[in-house]
Order: sequence, then structure tokens, then C-alpha cells
Amino acid sequence: MEVQVDTSTLALETSNGVPTPLARHAGPRSVVHLSIWVFAAFQFLYMFTSTGRARTADEYNTFYVAESLVLRGSTAIPQAVQLHNFYGSFDLAGQPQAAYTPGQAVLCTPWYAFGHYVLSRLPGVPANMADLVCCFSTCWSSATFSALALALFFAILTSIGLSIRTSLLATVILGLATPVFGYSAWLFSEPLSTATFMGVALLLFWRPIEPISFRTAILAGLILGMATWIRPTNVLAIPVFAAAVLVRDRKRGWWCALVLCATAGAGVLALLSRNAHLFGNAFDFGYPKVTDGGISTDVRFDTPLWKGLYGFILSPGKSVLVFAPPLLLAVFGLKRLWKIERGVATVATLFPIVYLSFFVRYSSWEGGYCVGPRYLVPSIALACLGLGPALAAGSKLARRFVPILFGLGVLVQIVTLATSFLEDQAPRGHYYDATWHYQLAYSLRGQFHLFWKYLNAGQPSRLGLGWDRWFVFLHLAGVSTATLLVLVALILAGLGISVTGLLRQARIAA
Repeated sequence: MEVQVDTSTLALETSNGVPTPLARHAGPRSVVHLSIWVFAAFQFLYMFTSTGRARTADEYNTFYVAESLVLRGSTAIPQAVQLHNFYGSFDLAGQPQAAYTPGQAVLCTPWYAFGHYVLSRLPGVPANMADLVCCFSTCWSSATFSALALALFFAILTSIGLSIRTSLLATVILGLATPVFGYSAWLFSEPLSTATFMGVALLLFWRPIEPISFRTAILAGLILGMATWIRPTNVLAIPVFAAAVLVRDRKRGWWCALVLCATAGAGVLALLSRNAHLFGNAFDFGYPKVTDGGISTDVRFDTPLWKGLYGFILSPGKSVLVFAPPLLLAVFGLKRLWKIERGVATVATLFPIVYLSFFVRYSSWEGGYCVGPRYLVPSIALACLGLGPALAAGSKLARRFVPILFGLGVLVQIVTLATSFLEDQAPRGHYYDATWHYQLAYSLRGQFHLFWKYLNAGQPSRLGLGWDRWFVFLHLAGVSTATLLVLVALILAGLGISVTGLLRQARIAA
């Protein structure tokens, strides 16, 4: 069955006031070349702005598992026990296992290996700093995953017909004014999840006029199944993409949606089998019974609905509107996106609704020690696919508010990146109350205070405090200034070359 496309509903952009069909702006080869340049530019930018440090159990566990995989070929983390930093459970064989699925750690192994076999052996790196350097290198994986998510985001917008200029502008806004920027600097799983979902969206919907093939549905399902190895709650994405396939291809979409769900289910079953093998229970992911604060780690949905909604939408410390102001503009572009590509529009609309509905009552909805609405970062990025059509509309309202929303978003990311969120949140009674419940009054005021404090400080801060940049704390840890200057120079040179290449290729393609 052929899919009927009403070309009259395709949105139009204007060039000097003259409407032009969107599909004429860039060919497939230009999209690929430009996407590579987008990836390179943000890769070097995010490498430069990375913190290079692990602070939370989520991050440390990823680092320890990556280390064990590279050095011992195992997911067991005895080093965490030796360092009294173990957060997980002992498996049936008595081996300590991290409390998180190993998908992210597996994909982080190249960065750990680069740190272990290359960076830690550079001149000027003290032998006792090898672990710190390896952790710093592993954190760069988030820079790569975030840059990849942006390259795929750009490719989606151009492949559905938006102009290069509009797609680039939307990508820059997403990359600098939303938590995609902030989480590129830390070793959480959100950047990898975001890149995975962007990749699936591109795989399924990059040909707006053609129906999705069974082969494509199988591949997309396999990727979504493996995404649950990154984070088990990524299982929520499976019905979202299946629904998008149905909405887009209608009757033919039923079979593709079923194929997608079946192949995704294979990945889920593999994960559950792994749990049963290690812990004797398919639904035991290795979490300890209680956290350090004595809080049960059992999955509960006991947060009052009003509290979760207020927290995610309006609270000063977790609101999506505070941490991703451009989302306001993106929402207004979803209707226009629907007219261009219904599959993409369904994902951009349904993804945030499903994830918000799940986490709004989750007991730890705030995401633990972290910046902003961590669990909603992939949803924010996908919802921002509406930015492209909103910018393409070129309304006076959009032109007026884009600079304001962009500026506010960039300011929030800069402050959260410049100083350590843990330094701000760890003092008791500030982020959590005495019973380890999130304080709804928490805000970025503390990090703004730290930002101003260190901006005016005459002396360098102790290791782990102050400006939260990799080259600052590595210098304080004893890595030579010359070695750090060479690394910084190489990264900045790569950034300059990438931005220049991106702009040149954009002019050629346009």
C-alpha cells in the first residue's frame, strides 16, 4: 500500500519573502557532510567545557564498570568495594555488581582505554594521578554522545525538508540553551539515551514520503531493545515509537509497529535474563536495599501528583521551563511539524507526555543529586524538534522571543557548568530535608552564589571546588601546565577548524 502524502500541507519557508518548498534546500550528501561537521564542532566544544569528574553513584558506577571491562573483561567492580565507594549488590557468585545496567559502561570503554593507555602516560602526568585522568577521559564520552545527538537532530530536521539555515539555528539553540549542553559535561546516561532516541527517529522517519520497511522496523526495534541496557526505563520509548509508526503509516504501520515491538522485546528479555543469571531474579537490577541515607531503593510511585507536576513544570530547581526555555517556542512548532512529518511530530509530542506521566509520581522524581529535570532530558531534546518548524514560520513573535529564550537558556547552562552542583546540593537541609525528601524551594540561587564567589576569588580553590573544569582540577592535581596547554590548544584548534568547515559547507549546500 502506498502512503498518500498531501504535498499542499508541507510547510513553506521564505527566502527574501518568496515561499520555497522545504525539500529543495539540501540533498542527502549535503546533509551527511553537514551533520558530520555539526558533530565535530559540538564534540570539541563539549570536550573543552566538560567537567571531567564523576561525583554521584550513577557516574562512579559507570566508570568502575568501564574500567573493569577494559582491564579485567568483567562487569564486577571489586575496586569500588576496596575504595569504600560501592553502590550495588553481590551476585550469586559473590562478585560485586553495580546497581546500574552495563550498557553505558560498555560504550564508554573506548574513552576509558584512551585515558588508560594514552592520556595517563603523557609527559607531565604523575603516576598517582592515573585513575583521575582515566575518569576525566571517560567523562568525555558524554561530550561525544551529546554531540552525536545534535548531529542526528540536525539530520532529522533537514531530512524532513527544513532549510539548512533553520536546521542549524535550531541545533545551536538545542546544543547551547538546554540541558543537552549541561549533561555533556557529566557522566550520566542521559546523553547516550538522547543520542539513541534521535538515531531511531532518524532511522524511521528520514524519508517522509516513503513507508517504513520491515528491515528498518527490525533495526529500530533492536536499537530500542538495547537502549534498555543503558537505562531500564528506556523501555517507555518502545510504545512511543510504535505509536509514531502507526500514526505515520496507518494500516501498513501495524505490521511494522508489531515487528518493532517484537525485536525490541528481544533486547528487554536479554536484559531480564542477565538479571536472573546474576541475581536469581529477572527484575533484580542490582540495587542495594537502601541508600546511604537509609531510604529504600524499591521502585515506588508515591510522590503526590501535584508535587511531581509542580516540580517538573514550575519549581525553581527542576522546572523544564527554567532549564530549557526554548521549549516554549518548540511547543508552538509541533502543529507545524505535524503537517510536515507526522511520525516525527508524534515522537516529539508523545515522548514528553509518556515520560512525564511515568516520572511525575516516581519516588525519586528529582533524579538524585543532579542539575535540573534529569530524567526528562531526552524528552526535552525530542520535543525541541518543534523548534525547526517554529523558526521556519518566521513570525514576528518568534523572532522577538528567540534571542530572549536562547539567552536565558545559555545563562542557566553556563552557571550550572561553571560550578559543582554537588558542592551546592550536598549540605544537609539545602537540597534534601532531614528525611531525604527533595526541597521544592531549592533553586539555582546557590550555584549563582558559587559562581559569583569564585569569579571574585583571588586564590585557587581546593581540588573538587571552584571552577568545575577538567583543566583546572587536573592542574590542581599535579598534571603539568605544559601538557594541559597542549590538550587545550588541540581541542580549540579542532573547534576552530570544525566551525569553519561547518560554515563553509553550509554556504556551499545552500
